[in-house]
Amino acid sequence: MFRQPKYTGPERRKTPRWRPRPIRVLVSLLLILVITYTAAVVWLMAQETKLVFQAGRALSTGRPSFSYEQIDLPRPDGARQFAWVMKQHGADEGPWVLFLHGNAATIASRMNIAHYAQLRRIGLNVIAPEYRGFAGLDGVPTEAALAADARAAYDDLRVTRHVPSSRIVIYGWSLGSAVAVNLASAVDEAAVILEGAPASLVDIGQRRYPFFPIRLLMRNPFESISRIDRVHSPILFLHSPEDEIIPIDEGRRLFDAARADKTFVEVRGGHVNASEADSERFWSAVGQFLRQHGVAATAIP
Repeated sequence: MFRQPKYTGPERRKTPRWRPRPIRVLVSLLLILVITYTAAVVWLMAQETKLVFQAGRALSTGRPSFSYEQIDLPRPDGARQFAWVMKQHGADEGPWVLFLHGNAATIASRMNIAHYAQLRRIGLNVIAPEYRGFAGLDGVPTEAALAADARAAYDDLRVTRHVPSSRIVIYGWSLGSAVAVNLASAVDEAAVILEGAPASLVDIGQRRYPFFPIRLLMRNPFESISRIDRVHSPILFLHSPEDEIIPIDEGRRLFDAARADKTFVEVRGGHVNASEADSERFWSAVGQFLRQHGVAATAIP
């Protein structure tokens, strides 16, 4: 005799496991991508001052082995600023070079001091202003701020020391070359020297961060290429094909845009060390350029 199965009530259906729909996954991924991209854009904007200027260092401990004086530069805005003045014979006579250094440095950095020494050997007095936000100076560096800082040093030469513009050379290295072009496009000078000069920092930034709208984000574009045609004095360009920081094609592009009497000299040694690694070619070119354009200078012995 067969037993009847016990009745256990209506059969329950198994609840299917939740499975994400493809459209929901896609939307979630897009949302994460947008949030990540936006966060990266915000980070780039917040870090621009640090990435471009790399300021905030204390005044380096290095000092010239020759006579120098640290002076306060008078400014119409009342901000504190100082500069180093290095004269040939303790007087303001003779040609002057206004030296504008690059980022991640101060006027007391070793390579800057090495430049001052060589410029003095050529026969130039040197004034090297410090930028706000650098070497313990108050303020935040910006393109406009550095332009005002360079102008303060130029005005010291012209107004305080009564140096004629025909005896002033403006020298810019790296970021300082963009400051030099900006200054030279607005004042008179005997000559301009640009070492490792970028045509446009915003273009370099776009090259380094190709997936971001750098031109829309960057507040300090330093577009020398849009100002170089307003520089009317002779210009010497010094650039190394080994330069990995400011590629030489940037210097060539700026050179091509210049309308003044211009000379381009290729040197070895990269962005930082060209003046030492290729010292003979480098400083001979500087001396020859200055003599050729009537700025009293002696040959490098």
